[in-house]
Amino acid sequence: MPELPDVELYVEHIARRTRGQPLTGIRLASPFLLRTVTPTVKDLVGRKVTSVSRMAKRIVIHLEGDHEIVIHLMISGRFRWLEPGGKIPGKLGMAAFDFPNGSLIFTEASTQKRAQLHFFAGKDAWRTLDPGGIEPLTATPKSFFEALTAENHTLKRSMTDPTILSGIGNAYSDEILFEAQMSPVKLTKTLTTDEARTLLTATKKILTWWRDHLIKESDDFPEKVTAFREEMTVHGRYGKPCRRCGDPVQRIVYASNEANYCARCQTEGRLLADRSLSRLLGKDFPRSLEELELRKASARAVVEHKADSVVVPKPQKTAKKKPKKDL
Repeated sequence: MPELPDVELYVEHIARRTRGQPLTGIRLASPFLLRTVTPTVKDLVGRKVTSVSRMAKRIVIHLEGDHEIVIHLMISGRFRWLEPGGKIPGKLGMAAFDFPNGSLIFTEASTQKRAQLHFFAGKDAWRTLDPGGIEPLTATPKSFFEALTAENHTLKRSMTDPTILSGIGNAYSDEILFEAQMSPVKLTKTLTTDEARTLLTATKKILTWWRDHLIKESDDFPEKVTAFREEMTVHGRYGKPCRRCGDPVQRIVYASNEANYCARCQTEGRLLADRSLSRLLGKDFPRSLEELELRKASARAVVEHKADSVVVPKPQKTAKKKPKKDL
C-alpha cells in the first residue's frame, strides 16, 4: 500500500499538472469505486483545482467552491498521467479525471477492488474520512509519546495503525524501527520518554528522506510506486545481509503482513516467532542467531551425509541376442 512518502510523491505530481486547471470530465469504469451519492459528477465538472493534499494515506483534490475528490488507493491502486482523453485500461482501469492538459488515470491491480473514491461538498466535509492519527512529521515528542502509549500494543502494530499515526504502513515502519534499533514486538507501554524521542527522530528522518528522495528522482509522472525499493535497509530484504552488521535479515509473518528486522541490531540477537511458527516448532524454535546457524549447519551436514551414502546401482548388462540365420 502506498504510504506517506509515496502519497506525497503523487500529491506533488498531480498538483504540478492540475493546479489551476478545470476538471473537464470524470469517467467511472467501475461501479464499485464511488462510495458517495452526492455531490454528483455533474456538480464537480467545470470546477478548477485549487490544491492537492494528503490525508493519512488518502489523496485529496480540492476544487473551487469547497468541493473535494478523495481517493484511497488501498493496496494496489495506482495513478497514470496520459494525454487528454487517454483510454482507461480494460482490466485495471477504475476511473479517469480529465483536464485540458491531460487525464489522470486511476487503476487497481487487485481483483478484490478495495480502492475507494468519495466526492464531498461543504467546508471541511471531506475531513470525516480522517482516521484520526497524528501527523508524524509535525508531531511533538509529547504528542508522539502520548499517542503511542495510550494503549498497549506492539510497536509494529501501533506504528501502522492509522488511528494512532498517520500515513505509515508495513514498509516504512520496518525502516523506522531499524533506524531506531528497536524491536517490532516491543510493547508501547514499556516505552520510556527517551525511547519515544529516539523513535520520533527516526520516524521523521526516514519519512522525510524517502519523501524528498522520491520526489527528486521523479521528473516524469511516477509509474512505479512500490513498497519494495533497492535502497531499503530491511524491508523486503529477508535473508539478505543487514546493511549495518552483515547478519541475515529476519522476518515474522502474520495474516497478509510481515515484519522485517535485524536480530543483531534490534532484538539483541533474539529471533522473533509468529504464532503459527511457534505452534509448529514449539520448543524446537531457535531463540538466537547462533542457534539458528547451528541448526542450518546440522541440516546441511545431514543432507550432505545422505548424498554421500547413496549407492547408485550399476546398470545391468543385457545379453545381446544373436541374429537369426536365414533358412
